Amino acid sequence: MNKIKKISNSGGQFLLEPISLAKVYSREDFTEEHTDIYNMVMEFDSDKILVQKEDIEKYNPVLVKSLIKEMGELGLLGIDIPETYGGINLDKITTIIVAESLVQCPSFAVTWAVQTGIGSLPIVWFGTEEQKQKYLPKIVTGEILCAYGLTEPSAGSDATNGKTTAVLSKDGEHYILNGEKIFITNGNWADVYTVFAQIDGDKFSAFVIDRDTEGFSIGQEEKKLGMKGSSTTPLIFENAKVPVNNLLFKIGEGANIAFNCLNIGRLKLGASSLGGAKMVINGVTPYAKERRAFGQPISKLDAITKKIADMTIRTFVTDSMLYRTVGLIQSEINQLDINDDNYYIQMGEAMEKYAIETSMAKVYGSDTSHDVIDQGLQILGGYGFLEEYPLAGAYRDDRINQIWEGTNEVNRQIIAGFIMKKALMEELPFREAIREIDNFMSNGELDLDNEKLSKECQTIEMAKRFVLFIFNEALCKYGQDLKHEQQLTEIFADNFMDIYSAESTVVRAQKIMVSNSPEPTVVDIAKVFTAEMTNRFINQLHTAINAIFDGEPSALINQKVNEFESRMRLSTNVIGLKRNIANHVYEKNKYPY
Repeated sequence: MNKIKKISNSGGQFLLEPISLAKVYSREDFTEEHTDIYNMVMEFDSDKILVQKEDIEKYNPVLVKSLIKEMGELGLLGIDIPETYGGINLDKITTIIVAESLVQCPSFAVTWAVQTGIGSLPIVWFGTEEQKQKYLPKIVTGEILCAYGLTEPSAGSDATNGKTTAVLSKDGEHYILNGEKIFITNGNWADVYTVFAQIDGDKFSAFVIDRDTEGFSIGQEEKKLGMKGSSTTPLIFENAKVPVNNLLFKIGEGANIAFNCLNIGRLKLGASSLGGAKMVINGVTPYAKERRAFGQPISKLDAITKKIADMTIRTFVTDSMLYRTVGLIQSEINQLDINDDNYYIQMGEAMEKYAIETSMAKVYGSDTSHDVIDQGLQILGGYGFLEEYPLAGAYRDDRINQIWEGTNEVNRQIIAGFIMKKALMEELPFREAIREIDNFMSNGELDLDNEKLSKECQTIEMAKRFVLFIFNEALCKYGQDLKHEQQLTEIFADNFMDIYSAESTVVRAQKIMVSNSPEPTVVDIAKVFTAEMTNRFINQLHTAINAIFDGEPSALINQKVNEFESRMRLSTNVIGLKRNIANHVYEKNKYPY
């Protein structure tokens, strides 16, 4: 791997390609149109949503639906819908920008997210022409709301094992559905639902369900920890008569529909988490500068300085990996022929290609918002615990982000499972990469054109080889049964995520430093994150090694591990750099990037 070698585009390829080849799309690459849309949505969010947040949170469907229609008038419900059906068909980058910007009221944001994501995309991507003509123009205007029914009482993240059944009627004109869906966002407000059921007991399929379908009813609103201004209900099917023309795509293709739509949903959730984290930093920074304790602003206290820096670092990293991921997906979509009859099916496949990275964006983004809100509330002290201050509500609203769109535990299994599949099936040249490890360790370091953060680049390259070496040992011991060793696969998923996020951050920082607007503190962020990632990474891999070898690795394994470690370690003044980062945030009085 010492020689630069380009690998065909695929999820997970960041593990095998040198960092010098990494192309990281970031917000610095936004077009003027992207920036205009970002500003427009931020303005709408402040002027229309924030001022009515209290009423929204009291559960006000009339108000929410009117605001959804206003978003439709701005074109913000049709970003992913073709112009033929009233949409504006913009790129996926725009979709993520809007999700990031719409953060003042999470209850409203999730209503919009379902309307424009999992609620409507199954029809956009897989619907018949008749289905598209019937539903999409009204979805674009907000005249009808959408919902998505996948989860069941006995099947949450394991959704394809749902028990809802669909049987063709004797006259062949209807499917008769029986079963129940739960935790359905927009459940009581929607007019059309994408629902999944087992045809003949074993063919997982999707249907478009109209609200007035005979035999279909909606359960009571759930009493929730947060997101109180959104609708969440069960959907109940008791011999529901669904016309055969409402079958979505093909019999037995429900998994493709479900998971392709969930991929963009996970990205949008990561974007919402990013926007929320920025908003928290923007709120607590002025407070820290104004609040006094021990005769000085608490911003002068080193413990608060650390919190502000940590919040900023995690947010910058989330931003970097999120937009890198949507950039990869958009690059794939750009290669498709929009006139091809299968264009939207191919778009879904392009999204699936980066399922590893979309799961990473969801996990890291939601973990980040949880951490940032928690630290922000701590900075506010007792005020943070009061309902009249915003972080108490944010704390409750945010908790669901680590659960829906697939729990973070399930998404970690997706990350490790897809990489394991690519390794075992040789979809990517993992074996060749593992064979090349000794050659790399003998012949030194990568040649890098950019001297900025060169040590961090070398550390990331060493981390790739270290985790591949131990991952291979795990595969040799467990084979395909590794997927059942979930404590191990969670470690590997975190390792892979650390590499992807560190590489995204370092490459973005390098790009900023050679731009027309260099900002030195982004280098500090990249240095701190890589140094702390390295310590965490090594500790986790030691846990994995002790499990794989039952606490007794061979002398050869120990020698290899020691060599990896010695070449990964960085002598970074993390404390000093965190002070620099926090001081820059204080100077700007907000999240500055």
